Amino acid sequence: MLHKQHQQLIEALQSCIVACNHCYDACLKEEDIQMMAGCIRLDRECAEICSYLAQALCRDTPFTAELASVCAAICEACGNECRQHDHEHCQKCADACFQCAEACKKIA
Repeated sequence: MLHKQHQQLIEALQSCIVACNHCYDACLKEEDIQMMAGCIRLDRECAEICSYLAQALCRDTPFTAELASVCAAICEACGNECRQHDHEHCQKCADACFQCAEACKKIA
């Protein structure tokens, strides 16, 4: 059962997952894919940790703070990488990553 105190975080995690998956897919379609390699890699890392944390919160993990701290760090790394690219999908992903990182920090 979802805990109300984590509902805002779970929503931020889900938004970040969607943004990262969209960015990942869009980056693979860019002309200079080598330039996007770091972004693609971090999109996957970020989506995976966000997904894991959301699942862990739903099962009331005893490692909430530790997982949220790691998730915040990965979200910030992904956001910083995406922010370096001018593509709209990267900018939207960066915004979602930074919002998610802030939500994670509140419980880390």
